[in-house]
Amino acid sequence: MEKPTFTGLGLSPEIIRAVEVLGFEQPSPIQAAAIPILLAGKDAVGQSQTGSGKTAAFSIPAIEKIDENSKTVQALILCPTRELATQVAEEVHKLCAFKRGIHSVPIYGGASYERQFYELKKGVQIVIGTPGRVIDHLERGTLKVDNLKVAILDEADRMLDMGFRDDIQRILDMTPATRQTVFFSATMSKPIRELINRYAKNPETVKIEQKEITVPTVEQWFYEVNFRQKTDALIRLIDFHNYKLGIVFCNTQRMVDELADTLTAQGISADRLHGGIAQAQRTRVMNKFKKSEFEILVATDVAGRGIDVDDLEVVFNYDLPYDAEDYVHRIGRTGRAGKKGMAVTFVSGREIHKLQFIERYTKTKIHRGKLPTADEIDARRADALINSVRTTLEGEAYKSQESFVERLLEEGFNSTDIAAAVLHLLTSGDAPRDTGDRPAPSPEEQPQRFQRERSEPSRDRRDRPERRDDRREQPSQDRRPEAPRFDRAERPERPLPPRREDREIRDRKVETRKSDRGMQWISLSLGRNDRINPREIVTLIEDFSGQPGAAVGAIDITDHETLAQVPPHYVELLSRAASKLSWRGHQIFMKPAEARSGFTSRDTSFKPKNKKW
Repeated sequence: MEKPTFTGLGLSPEIIRAVEVLGFEQPSPIQAAAIPILLAGKDAVGQSQTGSGKTAAFSIPAIEKIDENSKTVQALILCPTRELATQVAEEVHKLCAFKRGIHSVPIYGGASYERQFYELKKGVQIVIGTPGRVIDHLERGTLKVDNLKVAILDEADRMLDMGFRDDIQRILDMTPATRQTVFFSATMSKPIRELINRYAKNPETVKIEQKEITVPTVEQWFYEVNFRQKTDALIRLIDFHNYKLGIVFCNTQRMVDELADTLTAQGISADRLHGGIAQAQRTRVMNKFKKSEFEILVATDVAGRGIDVDDLEVVFNYDLPYDAEDYVHRIGRTGRAGKKGMAVTFVSGREIHKLQFIERYTKTKIHRGKLPTADEIDARRADALINSVRTTLEGEAYKSQESFVERLLEEGFNSTDIAAAVLHLLTSGDAPRDTGDRPAPSPEEQPQRFQRERSEPSRDRRDRPERRDDRREQPSQDRRPEAPRFDRAERPERPLPPRREDREIRDRKVETRKSDRGMQWISLSLGRNDRINPREIVTLIEDFSGQPGAAVGAIDITDHETLAQVPPHYVELLSRAASKLSWRGHQIFMKPAEARSGFTSRDTSFKPKNKKW
């Protein structure tokens, strides 16, 4: 059977050209099945897993329907999360590259209202947004859908799981009845079918069976750790397994920068790669990584697309990727050319359910791991040192030190004690170093010096020169001093911080906490019994206030209530959104408040009489 092509789907030359630039050689099964139906103007229901190419399947027909001469909104794409909305908006932008006069804008909570007001007022034909922010703009009158031609619900099952059913219905009720309605979902539950029956007109169903995706040469492990423990866990695993070449994937550029700096300060040679770095520098970093000039590369998904290193030993998912397809792309960087590889993923909280979906998607078992203790790491280092000494003795490739040993024997020390003392010096980092005067290496000489160290026969970290002596260049006045760096052989082991449940703070009392200057306490009818954490509280405040979550201050959570410090104007914005404040489909209530005496994150003494204050 002849494989379909994009040209055979009847697309415009501009879309064909954009697809060629993106590197798509032929449409995926969902694209080949859905695009002709949507181009014909029929309502449709697409059932396909994440990573099947469904974004282009609904975006291309929507773009083809746009009238460039009209500056009104003609296509609306609803997504469950801001991350997905951003991804869809990026792909729509790329597909519109050669369509003059077509503009799109993503609108979601946590982003600037002013920017969205400006874009909508300027005139856009395609809006990609999350339900909450779309309703907000509709009610403000800044988003008008009178001329809407097509409404698309991407990952409808996730939107319903997140409690957006009422929002979706309100949005669709405000759109013209003549619109084309498209649903895409991985599953078809009863609530989704009810929505389809209510809003779609004789829809055609496109169902693509999921292909089995396996990564047989990659050994997969996951470690369930608290968010704040991830860095310690990462360093422990690198020390225990003595990885020579690995990649750590993070979801944000900021996390990449912070983690790369932390690893370097801990004596691990690391560098970074993300979209915020100039292309020339990215090329230099990749060339150095391929030559094994440093051990760990910290990267984002976007920057890591072109990484192709055959000797890669391990891939760390420091942050769990947003979809299963990205997970496959990440771990596929290791285990190449018939070699075994390892993939390690850190998860916390409800992310464990997302990991279970990835297991089903990849048809593989991801094993639960237990972090090595400090004693186990010491034992592993000792074994490595013994093996190194044994290999050296068997190969006789060492310089005779008989005169040195004889001097100590004559002083009354026995050979066993002498060997033990030498090994102690090697493992403790107390071995004497050359203190003679020597000039500090210039910035130009430092990379060459580091390359010479990497090219030495022994790759064991204890055989390398002390890193502290390799960095004698003093920081300039216009540059922040580097963080202190320690040789990994002498770095003291830092125990993982105890779990919150293990801390004895239940009986500790805290004095009444007044609001910080310029901040005000608010009370939310959500607590630990609702399984919410501080990060989710910040996200909720972002979504409904439309203001940056970085401005949120202290947060205290009890079983039934949450107190949070926010700037005063946040209170006004949240009060306006009072009727829309919700969490997992349930309405929550907010009011100004003051922190109480004895109120701690473990306090359970305060219980509101009811949820409606």
